[in-house]
Amino acid sequence: MNFEKLFKLKQNNTTVRTEVMAGITIFFASVFAILTIPNLIGQGDVTLMNGVFVAGVLSAAAGSLLKAFAANLPFVQVPGMGLGSFFAFTAMPAVAVMTGIIDMPAVRQYQMALALVFISGIAFVATSIGGIRQFIIDGVPQNIKLALGAGIGLFIAALGLRQSGLIVANPGTLVALVDFSSFSENPTPVLGALLSLAGLAIMVVLFAKKVKGGILIGIIVTTILAYLTGHTPWPETFSFSLAGVGRDFLDVSFLRLDFSLFTSVSGAAWGSLFALGFTFFLINLLDALGTIYGIASANGMVDEKGEVTGLQRGMTVDALGTVIGSLFGSSSTATTVSSAAGIAEGGRTGLTSLVTGVLFLSIIFLAPLVNLIPLVATAPALIFVGCLMMTHIKEVDFSDVTETVPAFLTIVIMPMTSSIGNGTSIGLISYVVIKLLTGRFKEIKLSSVVIAAFLLLQFIL
Repeated sequence: MNFEKLFKLKQNNTTVRTEVMAGITIFFASVFAILTIPNLIGQGDVTLMNGVFVAGVLSAAAGSLLKAFAANLPFVQVPGMGLGSFFAFTAMPAVAVMTGIIDMPAVRQYQMALALVFISGIAFVATSIGGIRQFIIDGVPQNIKLALGAGIGLFIAALGLRQSGLIVANPGTLVALVDFSSFSENPTPVLGALLSLAGLAIMVVLFAKKVKGGILIGIIVTTILAYLTGHTPWPETFSFSLAGVGRDFLDVSFLRLDFSLFTSVSGAAWGSLFALGFTFFLINLLDALGTIYGIASANGMVDEKGEVTGLQRGMTVDALGTVIGSLFGSSSTATTVSSAAGIAEGGRTGLTSLVTGVLFLSIIFLAPLVNLIPLVATAPALIFVGCLMMTHIKEVDFSDVTETVPAFLTIVIMPMTSSIGNGTSIGLISYVVIKLLTGRFKEIKLSSVVIAAFLLLQFIL
């Protein structure tokens, strides 16, 4: 395969080695989603968990390969953690309520919710027709677009801090620093936080010294330390039945979408069904826009007009990935914020996502081995990348309060609600409201008003 001709490596100032290292880095930083979501959706049903696992692997691989060959972008798609949680804890119980079958088995809830994901994915694809998507993109003010990079940086860092155990839940203050004084009584959480800090230090030093692959090296060293210190125990067995998992996938997941949902709902439940589908669509669209635009612009992947190169292609692929993923049996796939880890390593083309996509496929065969990478080893990568992305905040215009407040809300709402979609929504709505209240009507585009109205409606519903 001629990588230079296919991915235009020289044109993008990169090399095969850099792209491969970036792809491996993204893999280790994002594979936890594929391993986590089956537990959310499966609810203890081993057959369902196995089916969702294989569906997640195939969906992530398909979405990443689409990013590689159809968009030539170094972004990776995986089943989104936020969308996966929404699927498991909101959509699945909701379809049972809307159909009136309160004791509906989890497998059927899952299959009905998949039909909703498929429809929302089709709607996402349709936005590329007639300039609808461009209308939406144009409706996002420039200052909000600039704020996306910083907001996603905080979002990534917050996720890493939680995974490291450095930040813990607190009933009084919501979050707090881990109690280092409890080491003698309960050493595991404290040790995990210290290991993540050590991994972060390794990454910072290597990055400062311009060592390629510094983030990946940090992940590997932290993993080794986790086992040497006893923080992460070795698994009791490495046995794995691919045939058994494959059967479960075919039985409950592959092409098992249950469209009877749309014939089982009547009356007022249709409003709830519309709200549920609209939420899937909107979060998908805003997450794709926010993630791709924010990460790309924060890493200089823009043209002479300041527009992200390949944004439209990337979003179309994101939408197609969701449709394909639902057919496999996956909850909505999304361009993962962990892509920033590979881009920070220098990944600039689809070769990065090709490497990651192939590695995703490998975990069907190497699941026990991949499971050996603990969260405390990938957490510092997310924290470090979040720090790098925060540098983009200097481009935000803070001289005008009508621009400052919407930008600030965009940035801060993302980590506080663990949602890129929420941050983008609140930022856009506040932008329109503030401009209207200050009498600066001429600065508001019609598309901004239309989008803000739909976002507000989504919150109300």
